[in-house]
Amino acid sequence: MPSSRTPTPRAAKKATDSAAAAPTARRRASTSSTPEVGAASASALIDAKIEALADWRGALLARLRTLVRQAVPGVVEEWKWQTPVWSHHGLICTGETYKKAVKMTFAHGASVEDPAGLFNSSLEGKVRRAIDFHEGEALDEAALTALFQAAAAWNEASARR
Repeated sequence: MPSSRTPTPRAAKKATDSAAAAPTARRRASTSSTPEVGAASASALIDAKIEALADWRGALLARLRTLVRQAVPGVVEEWKWQTPVWSHHGLICTGETYKKAVKMTFAHGASVEDPAGLFNSSLEGKVRRAIDFHEGEALDEAALTALFQAAAAWNEASARR
């Protein structure tokens, strides 16, 4: 004869709490650290991001992307945190877009030489440094290329340690 017992109030609450917590846990996991996507799909997502911007920010992000790819042979494009990411023996930088700026955040920028003084954001941090680019600003492509290469070299040296 099948049991028709009803759960105790405590058991019912535990089941309800677990069911309510499960979607939250999944939501938190998917927003805090987006699962890595393959290189081909990451590049497609970056293409789509650039195309969707359809203004100076898209054009600038496309130019910065080209520079990092030229500066660091073998750089890997990734899509993390809903943002383009470039890596070589570790994360080099991210390319974030905001209403009035395109920001390149260098994961270990505080450890990288910046003789041209390009870093103009996140200067108080002990690890990261960033460059905020605004509409109409000229790019110092040679200095940016050197910075991308220095960040990749720092990652490579760190990987060997």
